[in-house]
Amino acid sequence: MEPTCNGAILKAMKLAVASDHAGVALKARVMEQLRQEGHEAADLGTYTTDAVDYPDYAKKVALAVLAGQAERGVLICGSGAGACVAANKIKGIRAATCHDSFSARQCVEDDDVNVLCLGARVIGEELALDVVRDYVGARFSGAERHQRRLAKVAAFEAEFGQ
Repeated sequence: MEPTCNGAILKAMKLAVASDHAGVALKARVMEQLRQEGHEAADLGTYTTDAVDYPDYAKKVALAVLAGQAERGVLICGSGAGACVAANKIKGIRAATCHDSFSARQCVEDDDVNVLCLGARVIGEELALDVVRDYVGARFSGAERHQRRLAKVAAFEAEFGQ
């Protein structure tokens, strides 16, 4: 099946997906949807509801993206905030917590976000699936103003060791 977003056919994407214990159920649904839509989605854990630490899974997804094993990542924790903070500590990762479709599209189109974070205790399943679909379907605009702003973010990483 060809991946689609709002009816448009998209290039299939390789994604790295992980969650902590709070996001296991939502991660399963996200994985199912991504695969049904023709994407290659690697499940990097966790696989049970036994308590784990979200930074460990943020690191797995971030490193998969940076290594080129995935074009983008999806992280799910209880709020979406912790996983986002952890992922953003890794140089080259631009993570955003999104709980609406506009933000999911715009964070890629304007900010070239490469890791989407979701809060399993914040967002409903159907909305989460829409948000993931919109995130995966979005493409960086490459507009000069966005490239200029991302260069400033990269300069922060270099200057402050992030």
